[in-house]
Amino acid sequence: MIKLDNINKSYVNGTSLHVLKGLNLRIEKGEFVAIMGASGSGKSTLLNILGILDTYDTGTYYLNDILIKDLSEKVAAEYRNRLIGFVFQSFNLISFKTAVENVALPLYYQGVGRKKRNEIAMEYLDKMGIADWADHLPSEMSGGQKQRVAIARSLVTSPQVILADEPTGALDSTTSIEVMEILKSVNREGMTIVMVTHDPDMAAMAQKIIRIKDGIIGSIEKV
Repeated sequence: MIKLDNINKSYVNGTSLHVLKGLNLRIEKGEFVAIMGASGSGKSTLLNILGILDTYDTGTYYLNDILIKDLSEKVAAEYRNRLIGFVFQSFNLISFKTAVENVALPLYYQGVGRKKRNEIAMEYLDKMGIADWADHLPSEMSGGQKQRVAIARSLVTSPQVILADEPTGALDSTTSIEVMEILKSVNREGMTIVMVTHDPDMAAMAQKIIRIKDGIIGSIEKV
């Protein structure tokens, strides 16, 4: 499903910073893994590479048997839209669009007609238990509701993997558990989920915890 071999990534800003140092990783289809690590360990860089939001210097990255390397921005955008769903700490909803319009947006980029994409978006809002909020703007919703909209949006294109970057970071503890239960439910239906988190309680709700230290995999433990 996800296969990274000897991934190296450096940033040059006056001096060279070697962030990922020959990192190797395997994530199987249907797994729910949490990635943890101290600030500067490389976990955000890894997630950006997995999400085709950043490139790597050397090594190979296969996503669902597709080599992700030296892609044009057009092809990278197509792969992101087709293969990957994103869930962010800050929700990243468009403020002037309703819940159903936010969820339907990835389908717009796939060329799906308005009626059909809104029908599909409503199905996913219903799955998330917030169909009644379909016509509300993000400013009218709680943090938990906004994250449910974001999860619905991430699923609407039937991607191969969901990448979640601190999905509970902006939520209180009760709402965090509710959101994690939704992600677990999505995973039970067969979706592969890779989640970056700093919260050990949230990580413990995944199936596996991958700890990154100094740009390499420090340990992998099953939960």
